[in-house]
Amino acid sequence: MVRKDLQDLVRRRLWELARTPDDAARLSQWVIPPETLKRMARTGGVSFISEGLAEFLARALDVPENRVRRAAGLPLVHDARESATTRPHLRLVPRIEEEA
Repeated sequence: MVRKDLQDLVRRRLWELARTPDDAARLSQWVIPPETLKRMARTGGVSFISEGLAEFLARALDVPENRVRRAAGLPLVHDARESATTRPHLRLVPRIEEEA
């Protein structure tokens, strides 16, 4: 199911980037409200977007636009970022040594 792919993409990218729906909405220039992103990331439902929102959702999730379009079942467009990798950034956590 294509719409489930979009939901999985939104949920996974928000988790990978440790980004809240509010942060993602800000990055989409508030075109996609945080409430919509929260609903899109929820399990158990389906999500869909229009062609006009694909660019803004891609910005919010930090992925190439065609990745969002593919997940949403929309026609692909020329996207200069298509070859960009979207792996999550690794966070280093310092080791806390216990004093004996």
